[in-house]
Amino acid sequence: MKIVCIGGGPAGLYFSLLMKKQNPRHDITVIERNRPYDTFGWGVVFSDQTLGNLTAADEDTARTILRSFNHWDDIEVNFKGKTIRSSGHGFCGIGRKRLLNILQERCEQLGVKLVFETDVGDDREIAATYDADLVIASDGLNSRIRNRYADTFRPEVETRNCRFVWLGTKKLFDAFTFAFEQTEHGWFQAHIYQFDGDTSTFIVETPEDTWKKAGLDAMSQEEGIAFCERLFARYLDGHALLSNAKHLRGSAIWINFPRVVCNTWVQWNEIQGRRVPVVLMGDAAHTAHFSIGSGTKLALEDAIELANCFSRHGGHAEDGKETRHALEQVLEDYQSLRSVEVLKIQNAARNSMEWFENVDRYSRLDAEQFAYSMLTRSQRISHENLRLRDPEYVRRYEDWIAGRAFAQAGLEYVPPAGGKSIPPMLTPYRLRNTVLKNRIVVSPMAQYSAVDGVAGDYHLVHLGSRAMGGAGMVFAEMTCVAADARITPGCPGLYAPEHTAAWKRIVDFIHQSTDARIAVQLGHAGPKGSTRRAWDGIDLPLDDGNWPLVAASEQQYIEGVSQAARAATPQDMERILAEFVSATRAAAEAGFDWLELHCAHGYLLSSFISPLTNKRSDEYGGTLENRCRFPLQVFAAIRAAWPQDKPISVRISAHDWVEGGITPADAVHIARLFKDAGADMIDCSSGQVSKKEQPVYGRMFQTPFSDRIRNEVGIPTIAVGAIYEADHANSIIAAGRADLCAIARPHLANPAWTLNEAAKIGYTGIEWPKQYRPAKIQLERNLERERQMAAASSGLTPQQIAARLMEGT
Repeated sequence: MKIVCIGGGPAGLYFSLLMKKQNPRHDITVIERNRPYDTFGWGVVFSDQTLGNLTAADEDTARTILRSFNHWDDIEVNFKGKTIRSSGHGFCGIGRKRLLNILQERCEQLGVKLVFETDVGDDREIAATYDADLVIASDGLNSRIRNRYADTFRPEVETRNCRFVWLGTKKLFDAFTFAFEQTEHGWFQAHIYQFDGDTSTFIVETPEDTWKKAGLDAMSQEEGIAFCERLFARYLDGHALLSNAKHLRGSAIWINFPRVVCNTWVQWNEIQGRRVPVVLMGDAAHTAHFSIGSGTKLALEDAIELANCFSRHGGHAEDGKETRHALEQVLEDYQSLRSVEVLKIQNAARNSMEWFENVDRYSRLDAEQFAYSMLTRSQRISHENLRLRDPEYVRRYEDWIAGRAFAQAGLEYVPPAGGKSIPPMLTPYRLRNTVLKNRIVVSPMAQYSAVDGVAGDYHLVHLGSRAMGGAGMVFAEMTCVAADARITPGCPGLYAPEHTAAWKRIVDFIHQSTDARIAVQLGHAGPKGSTRRAWDGIDLPLDDGNWPLVAASEQQYIEGVSQAARAATPQDMERILAEFVSATRAAAEAGFDWLELHCAHGYLLSSFISPLTNKRSDEYGGTLENRCRFPLQVFAAIRAAWPQDKPISVRISAHDWVEGGITPADAVHIARLFKDAGADMIDCSSGQVSKKEQPVYGRMFQTPFSDRIRNEVGIPTIAVGAIYEADHANSIIAAGRADLCAIARPHLANPAWTLNEAAKIGYTGIEWPKQYRPAKIQLERNLERERQMAAASSGLTPQQIAARLMEGT
C-alpha cells in the first residue's frame, strides 16, 4: 500500500512504524508542518497498562521509551494544609519532545519517509501527489481535515469551563502531585509530575470566572506565571515556573480544553478514478482531558488497533495491493472497535474533567474524603481497586470513615479485631433520631399485589425477607393517599383503617424480628394512575373501572393512549393536601420509622415541578419556584403531621432527559427549596416524566445527581440507579457522593443481597450492631422549631391546615 499520514504527532508516527514493520513493502510518508525537533508542551503520562500495550505492539520502541521514562507509584493530594498519599498507581512520565524523537528515529530505521516543514492545505492534492491508497488524518486538535469533511465526520466540539496553562519546573516531585489552593477569587489546582531527570510538568487550572476575577486575562505571560509561582510557592521550594510557549502573547498561554467527539472516522474520496479513504486518528478524532493523562494514550492505541485490523484481515494480493473489500472491512472494524474503547475513556475523562471544574463543590469535605473523592472521580478506580493498589491506605481510610459515622450516629466505635476495618456501606447512619445499622436501603418497588389498597401476606414476606437480608432499611412501595391516587388497582394505600392495621402488622414484624428500619413512601399517581398491573400492560389504562385523573395541567402520559388527566383545581389541591396529611398520620400510627414524599417520575407532585407537564398560568405555574409551590405546601403539611424525631426524605426526578425539561442544575435548586422547607434528605432519581426521554444508562448512572445535590446544597442524599455491587456502594459512600444507597432490582433477585455482597468482599461480621456499646444518643438537630409548628397546628383539622397553607399563612 501507499500510505500518507498528515501530521507527525504520536498517532501518525506510531501507525507508520507499525505498518512498515508489518510489511516493509508498504510505501509510507509522514508529512509534518513543524521542524524535526520542534514541539510544545512538557511531559506526557502513561499507565503501566499502556506500557504493556506498547511492548506488545513494538518491543524495540517500547524498550527505548522505557529507558527514558520516570516511573512512580504514588499520588499525593494537598488540600487544606493536609497531605494525603496513596500508592500502587503505576504511572510513567516522558517528555513529549523525547517521545516524538524516539518515534521519529524508529520510523527512519524502518524506512518510513518523514517530510517536515510542509503545511498540507489540501489532503486530496496530497493523496494524488503520493498516489495514496490510504490517508491518515492525524493533524491534531484543530484538524483541517476534520473540519473539511464535517458533514461526514459530524464532529462535536465542546469548549469546557476551566482555563489551564501548561508549565514546567526544575523542582522534582516523587509522586503525581495535586495541589489545591483557595484564593479570594476561587480555587486553583495544579497537576504536577516529573517526566525526566531534571524537569516536572506543572499544569495550573481554574474555572473561567475565577481566572477572570484574578485578572489573569489582562496579565502578560510573565505576570501570569509570576502569579502562579506566588500561589504555589509552598510546593516549588524557590524554583521558578517555566514556559516553552514564548511565541504566545499575553494570556494566550491559558486555554480552555476542547472536548472533541466524532460520530464517524472515515471519509471516502474519489482521487484520480479511485476511492481513497481518509481516516481520523488521535486528537483529530477525539480528545480526553489531561487530568487522566489519556490523550497520547488514545492516539497510540488508535495506531495499534488500525495496524492490528490490517494484520487480522490480511487482504494483501499477490501484487501487494490491498483489495477494495478488505480495506473497507479493515476500516469498518477499526471504527467499531476503537469507538467503543474511546467512549469508555472519554466518559471517564469527562467525569474527571467535571470534578476538576467543580472543586468548590467538594471544598466542604475534609481533606481525607476530598482526596478519596479525587482518586475515584473518573469511576475507573473503585473502592476495591484502590484496595488492590494500596490496602493500607484503604484500611486507614475505612477506619476514618467508620469513626465519623459512629460519632454521627451517637455510637461508640469499636474497630473489628484482627486489624480489619468496616466497609463504608456497613457503617451506621443517623437522621434525626432514627439510626440505620448500615447505608444500604431497599428501594421502593411497585409490586401491584395489594387488594383494595390493603398490604397483605405478600408484602409481609417481600419486605420482611429483605429486612432479614441485611439491609439497613426497607422502603415500602409508593403507598397511595387515596383510592384515586393509585397507579393500579394492585397498589397499596393508607386511606382507610384496614390499611393502617395491615401496615402495622408488617412494621411490627420487621421491628420484632430484625434490626432493620422500615420506611413508607407516600405518593399520588396523578396523570399516571388508573392503569393495569405491569404484567398486564404497563402504563396502559384499565379495560374498565377507570377513575378520573388530575395533574398540574391537562395531559396524557402516553399521547393517544393514556387516559386524559384534567388540570387540578384549588379545591382538588386542598383535598389532596388533606389526604397526604391523613396518610402521614396513619403512617405514624402504623409505626413507620421514616417517611418519603414522592415528587418524581411524572406522578402528581412531579407533574407540578416539571415544565414538560406544568403549563399553568396561575401562581402554581411558570417559574421553578412557582412550580414547586404545591409540592412544598404538601411537604410542609406532612412535616407538621409527622413525628418530629423521625426523618422525611423527598424523591425527585433530577433530570427529565428531555429537551426543555428539568436539568441537573434545576435539581440543585429544587433540592435547596425542599431543604429550606425542612426536608432531611433528597432521594435522587430521574426520568419517567415523559415517554420522549432519552436517558444515558450505565453503572451508577444517576449517582452524579446525588453527588452534585449533596455537595452543592449541603443536604444528605440517597443514590439510586444501576448500583449492583458492594464495590459501587462503598465507592459512593466513601467519596461522599451520597449518604445512603438504594438498591432495587438486585434485591428482587436476592433478598439477602447485602449479606452476600458483604461476604464477597470478605466481611462476614454483618451482625456487628449487636456488638457495639451504645453511647448516649443525643439529638444533633434542634427540634424546637418543629415542636412549635406541631403545637401551633395541633388544634386544627387537616382541612384547616390545608386552607392556611394554600393561603400562605
